[in-house]
Amino acid sequence: MWILKNKKELIIKSPLKLTRDYSLRYELYDQVKNHYQLEQSKVSYLEFGVAAGFSFKWWLERNKNEQSFFAGFDTFEGLPEDWGMHFKKGSMSNAIPEISDKRGLFFKGLFQNTLPGFIERYSEQIKNAEIRIIHCDADLYSATIFVLSQLYPLLKKGDIILFDEFNVPMHEFKAFKEFTENFYIRLKPIAQVNTFYQVAFLVEEVNMA
Repeated sequence: MWILKNKKELIIKSPLKLTRDYSLRYELYDQVKNHYQLEQSKVSYLEFGVAAGFSFKWWLERNKNEQSFFAGFDTFEGLPEDWGMHFKKGSMSNAIPEISDKRGLFFKGLFQNTLPGFIERYSEQIKNAEIRIIHCDADLYSATIFVLSQLYPLLKKGDIILFDEFNVPMHEFKAFKEFTENFYIRLKPIAQVNTFYQVAFLVEEVNMA
């Protein structure tokens, strides 16, 4: 129902397909990057659920602004709890990715332990970027709702929020729904692939009077 209601709002059009091709997420990134001219922009890119680092490195390599800032968060020990029937606690464990770009940093541990201190230390750097890109790829409801609620005070109109498993009803979608219903924020869907499995949103309005 949500998809049927919102697909007409998309700025960047992609066909709805029943098959799922994870490589299309990079098409989504590319569409968003080009549409909003993000290659040269001073961005703060925060990714939650880094895994092996493929998405993190994609954005890092394609942004050329030396003042941009990239931060990746993960336990790097796998999921902290079960996710659905097939992914158990500890699934998707990865080593911290190796990168040479000094703009990128990784933070190991539960978001609930690492994000508050990160915000306290880097809030001004995040706020001073031209645009904030928040990439939610933690899969879990508990992790996603925590991230969104903690970053809410830093968000501004024109920021972009990406979800990687958006149409899983009781996890990322539930977090999105509760976030938009309980905070003063309006998110507009701008692009999707894999029938809204991966979705990009534009922050249209935040801290609405």
